[in-house]
Amino acid sequence: MPFAPGTAGTLVGIPVFLIFSPLTWPLQLLSVLALTCLACAVSQEAERILQKKDAQVIVIDEIAGFCWTMLLVPPTIVHVAVGFFLFRAFDIVKPFPAGWVQRKWPGGLGVAGDDVVAGIYANILLQALISLWGI
Repeated sequence: MPFAPGTAGTLVGIPVFLIFSPLTWPLQLLSVLALTCLACAVSQEAERILQKKDAQVIVIDEIAGFCWTMLLVPPTIVHVAVGFFLFRAFDIVKPFPAGWVQRKWPGGLGVAGDDVVAGIYANILLQALISLWGI
């Protein structure tokens, strides 16, 4: 995707989330953890092949990050839309420690780590919006 590859990767995360969403919470968590491990490994290999740190063509990290955003969130259209925008905002802004993780952690850990942090931040805010305002 030549334009907005992170956004495109996040869109791919939606059907992945929908596959995980009917699972029990322990299986959802295990699935997201397994996807995160896969994202680290794939990103590591992609960096080696491309000879570039966190190349834009690597989007499996956005898929994993979005799944962290949606972990234990009911799969409604509103929740997916709000989660999508929250994740993209946190992924772009990279509040501490997300930017630090991306810069300091090596290889695939750094590539996927900032997206995991962004996803966790987005999940906390999304869960709060659901609890406080019933979105």
